[in-house]
Amino acid sequence: MAARSNARKRAFQILFEADQRGTSVQNVLADWIRLSRSDERQPPVTEFTMQLVEGYAEHVDRIDELIATYALDWDLDRMPVADRNIVRLGAYELIWEDGTPDAVAIDEAVQLAKEFSTDESPTFVNGLLGRFKELKPSLRRAQ
Repeated sequence: MAARSNARKRAFQILFEADQRGTSVQNVLADWIRLSRSDERQPPVTEFTMQLVEGYAEHVDRIDELIATYALDWDLDRMPVADRNIVRLGAYELIWEDGTPDAVAIDEAVQLAKEFSTDESPTFVNGLLGRFKELKPSLRRAQ
Protein backbone atom coordinates (compact mmCIF):
# COMPACT_ATOMS: atom_id res chain seq x y z
CA MET A 1 0.00 0.00 0.00
CA ALA A 2 1.29 3.45 -0.88
CA ALA A 3 2.70 5.61 1.90
CA ARG A 4 0.00 8.29 1.51
CA SER A 5 -2.74 5.65 1.60
CA ASN A 6 -1.26 4.29 4.84
CA ALA A 7 -1.12 7.82 6.23
CA ARG A 8 -4.81 8.33 5.38
CA LYS A 9 -5.69 5.03 7.00
CA ARG A 10 -3.90 6.06 10.20
CA ALA A 11 -5.56 9.49 10.13
CA PHE A 12 -8.95 7.79 9.78
CA GLN A 13 -8.12 5.48 12.71
CA ILE A 14 -7.17 8.49 14.83
CA LEU A 15 -10.43 10.29 13.98
CA PHE A 16 -12.40 7.11 14.64
CA GLU A 17 -10.71 6.53 18.00
CA ALA A 18 -11.26 10.14 19.09
CA ASP A 19 -14.94 9.89 18.13
CA GLN A 20 -15.36 6.64 20.04
CA ARG A 21 -13.52 7.93 23.13
CA GLY A 22 -15.25 11.31 23.06
CA THR A 23 -11.93 13.15 23.09
CA SER A 24 -10.13 15.48 20.71
CA VAL A 25 -8.23 14.22 17.69
CA GLN A 26 -5.23 16.17 18.97
CA ASN A 27 -5.18 14.06 22.16
CA VAL A 28 -5.37 10.81 20.22
CA LEU A 29 -2.74 12.00 17.74
CA ALA A 30 -0.40 12.82 20.65
CA ASP A 31 -1.04 9.34 22.11
CA TRP A 32 -0.25 7.69 18.78
CA ILE A 33 2.96 9.70 18.36
CA ARG A 34 4.07 8.87 21.90
CA LEU A 35 3.32 5.16 21.40
CA SER A 36 5.07 5.00 18.04
CA ARG A 37 8.22 6.46 19.61
CA SER A 38 8.24 4.08 22.55
CA ASP A 39 6.98 0.84 20.96
CA GLU A 40 8.47 -0.37 17.70
CA ARG A 41 5.38 -2.54 17.08
CA GLN A 42 3.27 0.60 16.69
CA PRO A 43 2.97 2.03 13.18
CA PRO A 44 4.75 5.34 12.67
CA VAL A 45 2.78 8.55 12.53
CA THR A 46 3.97 10.27 9.37
CA GLU A 47 4.02 13.97 8.55
CA PHE A 48 1.11 13.44 6.16
CA THR A 49 -0.96 11.72 8.86
CA MET A 50 -0.30 14.65 11.20
CA GLN A 51 -1.14 17.12 8.41
CA LEU A 52 -4.48 15.41 7.76
CA VAL A 53 -5.46 15.14 11.43
CA GLU A 54 -4.40 18.70 12.29
CA GLY A 55 -6.07 20.06 9.15
CA TYR A 56 -9.28 18.25 10.02
CA ALA A 57 -9.10 19.59 13.59
CA GLU A 58 -8.74 23.13 12.25
CA HIS A 59 -11.94 22.82 10.19
CA VAL A 60 -13.96 20.36 12.30
CA ASP A 61 -16.97 22.63 12.89
CA ARG A 62 -17.28 23.59 9.23
CA ILE A 63 -16.85 19.97 8.09
CA ASP A 64 -19.57 18.72 10.45
CA GLU A 65 -21.83 21.57 9.32
CA LEU A 66 -21.33 20.56 5.68
CA ILE A 67 -22.00 16.90 6.39
CA ALA A 68 -25.15 17.74 8.35
CA THR A 69 -26.34 19.97 5.52
CA TYR A 70 -25.66 17.67 2.56
CA ALA A 71 -26.03 14.13 3.96
CA LEU A 72 -29.67 13.75 3.02
CA ASP A 73 -31.74 11.73 5.48
CA TRP A 74 -28.76 11.25 7.82
CA ASP A 75 -28.21 13.00 11.12
CA LEU A 76 -24.53 13.26 11.91
CA ASP A 77 -25.03 11.53 15.29
CA ARG A 78 -26.93 8.62 13.73
CA MET A 79 -24.48 8.05 10.89
CA PRO A 80 -22.28 4.97 11.34
CA VAL A 81 -19.09 6.00 13.15
CA ALA A 82 -16.81 4.69 10.42
CA ASP A 83 -18.75 6.49 7.67
CA ARG A 84 -18.87 9.73 9.63
CA ASN A 85 -15.12 9.78 10.12
CA ILE A 86 -14.28 8.66 6.59
CA VAL A 87 -16.42 11.49 5.23
CA ARG A 88 -14.88 13.95 7.70
CA LEU A 89 -11.37 13.05 6.59
CA GLY A 90 -12.35 12.97 2.90
CA ALA A 91 -14.10 16.33 3.15
CA TYR A 92 -11.06 17.94 4.72
CA GLU A 93 -8.71 16.54 2.10
CA LEU A 94 -11.04 17.35 -0.79
CA ILE A 95 -11.84 20.92 0.21
CA TRP A 96 -8.70 22.18 1.98
CA GLU A 97 -5.77 19.95 1.01
CA ASP A 98 -4.62 21.50 -2.26
CA GLY A 99 -1.85 18.95 -2.81
CA THR A 100 -4.33 16.12 -3.35
CA PRO A 101 -6.28 15.85 -6.62
CA ASP A 102 -10.04 15.74 -6.02
CA ALA A 103 -10.43 12.31 -7.65
CA VAL A 104 -7.71 10.86 -5.41
CA ALA A 105 -9.28 12.26 -2.22
CA ILE A 106 -12.64 10.74 -3.15
CA ASP A 107 -11.21 7.40 -4.29
CA GLU A 108 -9.12 7.03 -1.13
CA ALA A 109 -12.17 7.72 1.04
CA VAL A 110 -14.19 5.15 -0.91
CA GLN A 111 -11.38 2.61 -0.39
CA LEU A 112 -11.47 3.27 3.36
CA ALA A 113 -15.24 2.73 3.32
CA LYS A 114 -14.76 -0.58 1.51
CA GLU A 115 -12.24 -1.71 4.11
CA PHE A 116 -13.84 -0.44 7.30
CA SER A 117 -17.58 -0.11 6.79
CA THR A 118 -20.69 -1.67 5.26
CA ASP A 119 -21.43 -2.70 1.68
CA GLU A 120 -23.53 0.46 1.20
CA SER A 121 -20.92 2.81 2.62
CA PRO A 122 -18.70 3.25 -0.47
CA THR A 123 -21.69 4.51 -2.46
CA PHE A 124 -22.71 6.87 0.34
CA VAL A 125 -19.16 8.23 0.76
CA ASN A 126 -18.70 8.62 -3.00
CA GLY A 127 -22.01 10.44 -3.39
CA LEU A 128 -21.50 12.86 -0.52
CA LEU A 129 -17.91 13.69 -1.41
CA GLY A 130 -18.92 14.01 -5.07
CA ARG A 131 -21.44 16.65 -4.01
CA PHE A 132 -18.73 18.47 -2.05
CA LYS A 133 -16.51 18.36 -5.13
CA GLU A 134 -19.24 20.03 -7.20
CA LEU A 135 -19.68 22.72 -4.55
CA LYS A 136 -15.99 23.06 -3.64
CA PRO A 137 -15.45 26.64 -4.89
CA SER A 138 -18.40 27.94 -2.90
CA LEU A 139 -17.57 25.80 0.16
CA ARG A 140 -14.07 27.23 0.37
CA ARG A 141 -15.34 30.79 -0.02
CA ALA A 142 -17.90 30.30 2.74
CA GLN A 143 -15.27 29.46 5.35
